[in-house]
Amino acid sequence: MKFGVVFPQTEIGADPVAVRDYAQAAEALGYEHLLAYDHVVGANAASRPGWRGSYSHTDMFHEPFVLFGFLAGVTRTLGMVTGIVILGQRQTVLVAKQAAAVDVLSGGRLRLGIGTGWNAVEYEAMGENFHDRGRRSEEQIDLMRLLWTQELVSFEGRRHKITDAGINPLPVQRPIPVWFGGTAEEVLKRAARMGDGFFPNVGAGERGRGMVERLRAYAVEAGRDPGDIGIEGRVSVAGRGPDEYMSVVEAWRDMGSTHLSVDTMGAGLSSPDGHIDAIRRFKEAAG
Repeated sequence: MKFGVVFPQTEIGADPVAVRDYAQAAEALGYEHLLAYDHVVGANAASRPGWRGSYSHTDMFHEPFVLFGFLAGVTRTLGMVTGIVILGQRQTVLVAKQAAAVDVLSGGRLRLGIGTGWNAVEYEAMGENFHDRGRRSEEQIDLMRLLWTQELVSFEGRRHKITDAGINPLPVQRPIPVWFGGTAEEVLKRAARMGDGFFPNVGAGERGRGMVERLRAYAVEAGRDPGDIGIEGRVSVAGRGPDEYMSVVEAWRDMGSTHLSVDTMGAGLSSPDGHIDAIRRFKEAAG
């Protein structure tokens, strides 16, 4: 199982030195990847009575592709993972171009996690349809994989058309690995049919185990080897000591997870150095 870190998006702040130091510390500690979340705009909860979103405009989010372009120049081996980028609210060809650029600048270190998101406010702001985002993502992935592997592409789908054109440079990885994140049953089925991996986005208990089991069953139905689909779990250190979070690590290992990321957000850490200390303690416990 490969260990990574969840970039502490909402708590690291805007100092580029702190962002650099955190990524370099993770790399020096032997972590294999850094996973970043994606939100382009935040809604003002005060103007929306009953708002139940996980984040608002007061939560900071570094844009993943820009962040990874920066980190590509200050790290050497650390993998970069979107966990996830909200594909449906973004232009498909531009995402393919941005992902290819990160993959080139990092020497082939990108893993593109995609999802449909939950925040209709973002879709409105970016001029995209919130209601067909899941179905649209399948065509988006097909098109991106063509753009990543062919110099010239001609494509006409339900929502996209390209006539004899292509992106340049092509990525190092052809194609870039695409992982799915989400909890809906349709997401499990898409990951089983089309994905290189899956982020369960739930804990390592019965629900998570059941999702992984169903994913593998759907993969068999689709004629795929379930072993070809990676699984990435997450473990939060918030409110847990080493014995407690290591039991979560073992639960994910028992489920056959190929990757696991440690999340230090929400643990009451007051500085970037606090997050670095937390991932250091976790690595010492995990070995």
